[in-house]
Amino acid sequence: MRRKKNKKSKKNKNLKKKLLKFLIFLLIVGIIVLFVMTIKIKNIYVVGNNLLSDQEIIELAGIEDYPKLFSKSSLSIENKIKLNQYIEDVKVKKNLFGKVTIEVTEYKVLLKNELDNTIYLSNYKTLPTDNQIVGIPTLINAVPQDILNKFLDSLAKVDDGILSKISEVEYRPDKYYNDLFLFYMNDGNYVYVTTRRLKYINKYDEVLVTLDGQKGIWNLYDGSHVEKFS
Repeated sequence: MRRKKNKKSKKNKNLKKKLLKFLIFLLIVGIIVLFVMTIKIKNIYVVGNNLLSDQEIIELAGIEDYPKLFSKSSLSIENKIKLNQYIEDVKVKKNLFGKVTIEVTEYKVLLKNELDNTIYLSNYKTLPTDNQIVGIPTLINAVPQDILNKFLDSLAKVDDGILSKISEVEYRPDKYYNDLFLFYMNDGNYVYVTTRRLKYINKYDEVLVTLDGQKGIWNLYDGSHVEKFS
């Protein structure tokens, strides 16, 4: 009988020890959780933005007053920022030191339409002209919508550095090419190109060297040849 009582006593003691350890564990976890919930945002870093300022994105996120780090979930912040028409994607990262990093991907602004004061984004959206946006070409005449859509699709593949060198775009169809455009470059050169061959304009800097400092026309729509201005 005593052996049975001793066994029960040991089991009870072990059970009490396990329960005590579990309660202590819960207490520690609770303290950690309470501590984490009191951490405030100390630093906000915004990366990948060109069209929107850091402050605009922080205000879109709703954290301009540096609230508690976990008062708003990363997903809720991302969803708020995505409501902006310039934002294609966003990722929010946090750490326990109060640092929040907002990584944004913006739609590319491809073209400004002089006729109706709109801009075209890489997702085909048209928005009212934002005069703060610089370094994009200006379309100076009307283009049929089906050709314009194909043109924008090709223009999206042009390097940003080359895109910023295009001043104006004129639609110049002829009897052979219904998708022919004339680019007026910022440096005084001209480029004739079709939608189908627009990707080759990324070699513009290489072609520029062949002009030896002179101005000219790069005919890119039918092969590739350069004519210097006389």
